[in-house]
Amino acid sequence: MLKLVRYLKEFRKQVIIGPLFKLTEAIFELIVPLLMAKIIDDGVARGDLPYVLKTGAVIVLLGLVGLGCALICQYSAARASQGVGTRLRHDLFAHVGTLSHAEIDKLGTSTLINRIISDVNQLQVAVAMLIRLVIRAPFLVIGSTVMAIWLDWKLSLIFLVAGPLVALVLYQVMKRTIPFYRTIQKKLDRIGLITRENLEGARVIKAFSKQEHENQRFYAASDDLAQSSVRVGKVSALLNPLTSIIVNFAIIAILWFGGFRVDSGALTQGQIIALVNYMTQILLALVVVANLVVIFTKASASASRVNEIFETEPSILPGGEESGLWGAAKVAFEGVSFAYSTGENALEGIDLTVQPGQTVGIIGGTGAGKSTLVNLIPRFYDATAGRVLIDGVDVRAYDTAALRKKIGIVPQKSVLFTGTVRENLRWGKPDASDEEIARALDIAQAAEFVAKLPQGYDTPILQGGKNLSGGQRQRLAIARALVGRPDILILDDSSSALDYRTDAALRAALAAQAGESTVFVVSQRASAIRHADVIAVLDDGRLAGVGSHEQLLESCPVYREICLSQLSEEEVSR
Repeated sequence: MLKLVRYLKEFRKQVIIGPLFKLTEAIFELIVPLLMAKIIDDGVARGDLPYVLKTGAVIVLLGLVGLGCALICQYSAARASQGVGTRLRHDLFAHVGTLSHAEIDKLGTSTLINRIISDVNQLQVAVAMLIRLVIRAPFLVIGSTVMAIWLDWKLSLIFLVAGPLVALVLYQVMKRTIPFYRTIQKKLDRIGLITRENLEGARVIKAFSKQEHENQRFYAASDDLAQSSVRVGKVSALLNPLTSIIVNFAIIAILWFGGFRVDSGALTQGQIIALVNYMTQILLALVVVANLVVIFTKASASASRVNEIFETEPSILPGGEESGLWGAAKVAFEGVSFAYSTGENALEGIDLTVQPGQTVGIIGGTGAGKSTLVNLIPRFYDATAGRVLIDGVDVRAYDTAALRKKIGIVPQKSVLFTGTVRENLRWGKPDASDEEIARALDIAQAAEFVAKLPQGYDTPILQGGKNLSGGQRQRLAIARALVGRPDILILDDSSSALDYRTDAALRAALAAQAGESTVFVVSQRASAIRHADVIAVLDDGRLAGVGSHEQLLESCPVYREICLSQLSEEEVSR
C-alpha cells in the first residue's frame, strides 16, 4: 500500500484537517463522562437543578461542536477518498492502454475490469477510514484508560486486564479471517469472467441451449465465494459476543469493587458511572479497530493487485523515429519467428517481401499463423527472432503511435463502439469529411445500407454494434480503416460474414484503388486471394509457398489442396 501513498499528496490538507477535527471530537467524548459524574455528584446528589441544567447545556454544546467536527472530518474523508479513487482509476486505465497484446492476454480482461472497479473501491474505503478512524479509535482506547487511571488507579487495574483480553480476542479472530479476505477478490475475478463470457456469448449459449450448464457454472463460482464469505462471517461473528462478555464482566467488576470504594468514601457514584462509560468507550473503540484491520487487510490485497498492473511493463516500447511512410510501403519479413507465452513457435523462419502497392494474400489452415504474421506489422507483438521491415526500417525503430496511424487494420472480430456511424468511421481520421467517409463506404460496399439507416451517418450504434448484422459490422469496420487512406491496409479475414457477391464487389473496389496502399488480405477463402499480386501460403507457422495463383497450383501442394477443397477443378484452373 505504501507505493500508492503518492496519491494522497494532492490531498494533504484533507489528510491533516480530517484527523485533527476527529481528534477534537474524541477529546470531547472523553470529557463528557467527567461532566456526567459532576452532574450526578454535585447536581443530582445535592438537588441543585440549576447546576444540572448548566452542566447539561455544556454537554449539549460539546455534542454540537463535536458534530460539527465530525462533519468536517467526514467531508475531508469523502473528498480525499473519491479524489484518490478517481485519479487511481485514470492512471490504471491509461497504463492498461499502454500495455501490448501480450500483457493484456496474460492478465485477462475480467481481472483488469475487476481491479479498476472493485479493488479501487476498496482502496477508497481504506482512505476514508484512514482519515476518519485511524487516529480516533486508538486515541479513545488510550485516552479512556488514562482517564480511568486518573479517576482511580486501583479500579483502573480492571481496565488493564480487560483491554489485553479484548485485544487477544481481536488478534485471534483477525488471524483466522485475514487469509480468506485475500482469496475473496480472486474469486470475484472468477465470477466476473463467467459473467462477461455469458453476456458476450448470450446468443451462442441460447443457440446451443446451454443456459442450464452456464447457470451451474455461475452457481458453482458464486457458491464458492459465498462459502468463503460465510466462513469469514462465522469467525467474525464471535468478535462482538466475546468482546461484549469481557467488557460486561469488566463493568460488573467495576460496579462490584467500586461499590466497596464508594462505601469507604474513596470514590463517588458519579465517578463509578464515568468509569463504566470509559469501559464502554474502550469496547466500542476496539471493535472499530477490529473493523479497521479487516478494511486495511482487504485494501492491502487490493493494493497488491493494483500495483501488479502498474508494475507490468509493456513489452512493446515505442521507438524514437517518426514514421516516414508516404504512399504505399515496402514490407519485408526477414527470418521472422514468433512464440506466444506458451513457448511453442507460432511462426518460424518467415522470409517474405511485399513491394509497394502490391496486394498480398495470406492463406493457410486454421492455426497456421496468418493473423499472427500480420499482427507483427503494427507491432501488436514483437518478433522473437528476425526482423519486420517497413521501407527498409525495422518497425521497432519507429514511433509506435506514428507507425500505426499509417496502417489501416480490420481485425477478425469487427468491433464497433457506442456512438454514431460517423463517429465510428472517424476513428482513424477525426477530421474526415463526409466526402471521405462516403468514398470509404463505397469501397467497403456499405454505402447502400448506411443510406437506408434512419438517421444516416448520425444513426446511433449500440455497444458492440449489436443493432447491426455481422456483415454490416464488417463493412463498417473496413470503411473505418479506409477513411484515413492508410499506406498499409490489413484485412484480417474481414469478409468472412459477407456473401460471395458482396465479397467480390469489395475485392473489385479494392483492386480499383491498386497502388494507393500495400494491402494484406488474410483469408481462408481461396477465391478471396486468388487474384492477389502475391500469395503467401502458411502451414503450421512455416511459409509453404510464395507466388501467384497459377504458380502455386503447380509448385505448392498445400495451396492446391486448399483450393480443391473449396473450388471445383474447373474453377481452380480458370
